Amino acid sequence: MPQLEHIEAIEKRLWTAADTLRANSNYASNEYFLPVMGLVFLRHAYSRYLAVKDNIEAKLPTRGGKSRPLTKEDFSQKSAIFLQSKAQFDYLVALTDSDDRAKAIIAAMEAIEADYENLRGVLPKAEYQELDNDVLGQLLRTLNPEELKRVSGDVFGRIYEYFLTQFADQKAHDGGEFFTPVSLVSLIANVLAPQSGIVLDPACGSGGMFVQSARFVERRHENPVDRLTFFGLEKNATTIRLAKMNLAVHGLEGNIQKAITYYEDPHELLGKADFVLANPPFNVDEIDADKIKSDPRIPFGLPGVNKKGKVQNGNYIWISYFYSYLNEHGRAGFVMSSQASSAGRDEAKVRQKLVESGDVDIMIAIRSNFFYTRTVPCELWFLNRAKPAAHKDKVLMIDARNVYRKVTRKIYDFSPEQEQNLLAIVWLYRDCSEKFLELVAGYCRQTLEEGAACFTVKDDTGETIEPLPSFIKTSDALRETLQPFLKTLAKDGPHAETLKELNDTYTDFKKDVETFQKMLGVQQTAWESTGTARRAPTTNGELKKAVERLAPLAEASRDLIKQADLLFKLMSRLIEICENDCNTKESDVWSGRDITRGRKTADEARQIAVEQLKQVRYFWKQAHWLTERFPEAKLRDVEGLVKLVDRAEIEANDWSLTPGRYVGVAPEEVDEEFDFEETLREIHVEIEDLNAEAVRLAATIKKNFEELGI
Repeated sequence: MPQLEHIEAIEKRLWTAADTLRANSNYASNEYFLPVMGLVFLRHAYSRYLAVKDNIEAKLPTRGGKSRPLTKEDFSQKSAIFLQSKAQFDYLVALTDSDDRAKAIIAAMEAIEADYENLRGVLPKAEYQELDNDVLGQLLRTLNPEELKRVSGDVFGRIYEYFLTQFADQKAHDGGEFFTPVSLVSLIANVLAPQSGIVLDPACGSGGMFVQSARFVERRHENPVDRLTFFGLEKNATTIRLAKMNLAVHGLEGNIQKAITYYEDPHELLGKADFVLANPPFNVDEIDADKIKSDPRIPFGLPGVNKKGKVQNGNYIWISYFYSYLNEHGRAGFVMSSQASSAGRDEAKVRQKLVESGDVDIMIAIRSNFFYTRTVPCELWFLNRAKPAAHKDKVLMIDARNVYRKVTRKIYDFSPEQEQNLLAIVWLYRDCSEKFLELVAGYCRQTLEEGAACFTVKDDTGETIEPLPSFIKTSDALRETLQPFLKTLAKDGPHAETLKELNDTYTDFKKDVETFQKMLGVQQTAWESTGTARRAPTTNGELKKAVERLAPLAEASRDLIKQADLLFKLMSRLIEICENDCNTKESDVWSGRDITRGRKTADEARQIAVEQLKQVRYFWKQAHWLTERFPEAKLRDVEGLVKLVDRAEIEANDWSLTPGRYVGVAPEEVDEEFDFEETLREIHVEIEDLNAEAVRLAATIKKNFEELGI
């Protein structure tokens, strides 16, 4: 079973616990975030350290039966930090109340800084002296929950990003602008595909662009330290510390300089960068025009100057800088205000020159609510100084405003599959149809694997579970617990109609589960027999047929969800009728405690089975989404989604680069997938957010009144 939901629950619990401890310190939220992120950094570093330690030790040369000590270099090759014993998180957690935890944490930070020159003076140290010893103990234990030791993957990498997200949402530092949503950064990095060379972020914030670029290289089974060189610019000293910590915890290094990019260029990378990735401040209007008018980084001229001698809007200053940093084959990807793509007057003149250069490659429109501190929509721009001749006068327009998932009431993002599907469009644009086909094939394989997992699968702890058989078993047990009492009732009692419906539903459900399993076996055989089980991309014709063949399996999984829900509702209704109308209190054979326990167990089994069944249709839908829109595995215009636009059409539209202006409006689709439980979950999430916000506001109001002496 996927561990994502469990991780999300852990993330929220860790954040709540850590944030609650702030009440026991003298720090405000904008002061508290750095010592907390320092400990999250330590825990993440320790997690990565443990993940690679055994593998490193197994390969160490031995002499006389003894291996040499571990070194920093051993871990650098594995994108991890070497930790001395006093810097390991278990050592810190094991400290007692009689120990000076602040002193120990400072010593741990100093040990890391001693081994890593790029971190000297970066890690928080003195900040811990302001926290009580017992508060530090609670915080250390909070960040080391037992369940995290049982999950796999880079879990603390997710948690590190989650804490950055939460602090951004609180505007705990620099207006929250130090953090770009991971889903946007990941999409930019994967579209650019930075395999090797110089990577520059002139507004680097907490360094997310570097981390995602490194992950792209890691997925190619290469070491990003050997392939990429990171350069960053950032005006805020504290944010620079965050960025260096973020890089270090992922086993990376970068040259990040403190600078106001509008006026300074300490790296001197004009025309030298292979890749530029950035999320600059939007719509800045205080840039001194006199200071930059002769800057060689502005090849298309100033976008407009007001009466005060200030650039009217800094968006095209940033865009010009990004363009000018690229070498002759360089590529850039950046976030920009949606206003910029259609801005008029002097900004339009700069945009015209940019389009006429032939180097504008791809535009992707993103809906509102992707950012934690801004609700406005944005666009992702991609430049390519080495576009193929066939694309030189064309721009790929993608309107992704209808592609999203709701995380909270205020925040949206892309699911991993949604990101992959958008990337698939880019692959077709770049004539990489084999990647498209491989993705479709992967979705088909995943559909079958999720179908098999409905019957047996290992959970997060490695234990084998059987979602559908377990639900049937627990339902059987509950019905058997009810049976002695039901035998005492008249056949035409108030329970009779519900009991008959329950028995009929149960019989049908068991039969349909058997049919589903047989159908799964047939599809697995068909998949293997056609050669589509190979990892290598298959023909488009084979895959389209495979997607069509899997449609009945996907529909059957949806039907089983409805049946499972109905079955449990009927069992619950029967219990309620018995309790309300059949005098259970006077019966010696009614076991209320056993029935309550059995009902809870059956419901838990139902939820697991339903969530697993959902995965079957979910992955089939991803394959169907792609093959329906691109049936020939070739790029084509899709109403409301994508269009390849030539320069003449852009010129006819006032040089606008707004995707929605070209792709049209997607036809309205009938929602056949309305999920009542999912809707309730979203409502619950919204209520939780509102309640949490109300608590925060109440605390703020109380504090303000206290300061006023009221």
